[in-house]
Parts: sequence; C-alpha cells; structure tokens
Amino acid sequence: MAYADQQMSGNKITALIVVALLHVVVGYALISGLAYSAFKKIKEVATAVKIDPDKPPPPPPPPPPKTDTPPPPPIVAPPPPIQLNFTPPPIQTVTTPPPPTPAPPPFVATPAPPSPPQPRYQPKPATPKGRPGDWASDNDYPTRALQLGQEGVTGFRLTVGTDGKVANCEITKSSGSPELDKTTCDLIRRRARFTPATDGDGNPTTGGYASSVRWQIPKD
Repeated sequence: MAYADQQMSGNKITALIVVALLHVVVGYALISGLAYSAFKKIKEVATAVKIDPDKPPPPPPPPPPKTDTPPPPPIVAPPPPIQLNFTPPPIQTVTTPPPPTPAPPPFVATPAPPSPPQPRYQPKPATPKGRPGDWASDNDYPTRALQLGQEGVTGFRLTVGTDGKVANCEITKSSGSPELDKTTCDLIRRRARFTPATDGDGNPTTGGYASSVRWQIPKD
C-alpha cells in the first residue's frame, strides 16, 4: 500500500513537470513569434526612411520680419458735396420805442398852519408904581458896610405876583459885599409895588422885573 502511494505520487510529479514544460514551450513560441514580427516592422521603417545619424537636422525657417510702421489706412473717397438750395429768412429789425417819461405829480401846495388867534388885549409886563430910586437911599446904607468902606452895584431880578407885590428877589450881579446884596433885596421886598402884568385876555398874571442899585458911601 505504501509503494502504491509512492508510485502515484511520482506519476503526479511527472505530470506536473510535463505540463510546466509545455507551458514554457508555448510561451517561448509566442514570444519568439511576436519578436520576429516586431523586428520585421522596424526593418521596413528603417528601410523606408534613411536616417543619417551624423547629419544635423535642418534649421527652422526664419520668422517673418517685424515692421513698426502700421499699414496705411485704406483710401476712402470723400462723399460728394451736398448742395442745399436754402435761402435764409430775412432779418427784420424791430425798434422798440422807449417808454414814455411819466409826468411829474401835480404840485400840491401844503397849506400853512393856521396862525394863532390874535389876543384881544396886548399883554403888558409888570410896571413899578412910583420911582424905583426911592426903594433905597443913602440913609439905608448898612452900618457895617460903611465901617468897612464897601461900595458897589447890586443887580437883581424880581418876580411880581398877580397882586403887584414882589414874590421873589434874585441877585444877578453881586456888588462884592454880601451885606449890600442882602440889604438890596430886603428893601425892595418891603417898598416895591407894581402894576401886575396882564395876559392876552386882560387878566393879571405873574410878571418879572430886573434892575440894579448902586451903593456909594455918601460924602459929608
């Protein structure tokens, strides 16, 4: 039984070897046939085109020259002139007269303001009664002014009431001596009497009176 198995194993090995050899032979045949066909093709191409390995390839053709000048524009014939028979309309000049000068407004005289009504009576100022020189005399000379030897002219202004009496006495020019100035107004207030002033209707009104007194030391 062991021998039979060994024999069968040897037969298998032999068969495998034979199959392998067949594959090798078939492959070689295929490779040889294909190589021979390729060699024939290469030979035909080499025969048709003779390649000289020592001869350099021909140089490429030179490029066309470049020109900087642009090509001239195409010549286009000008269109024929168009003639229009057109007559411009006549120009009319219109002169516009200046506007008339407006007439000045009529002169209207401004009426004068009405004059005040004329008084029925002529107004009169206050007038002294008697002689104004009697209002002061040498006998009225102030004792102190005599002792000091004071002299001068005293100017005054009086306000006369509607009753004719002196309402106010104002010194307008000093004699230089207060004693003489004060004595002047005191004497006039006591002694001066006036006809009162009257207005346009003849009615008594307040008036004024102005004068002066000369004070001079009497000589013996």
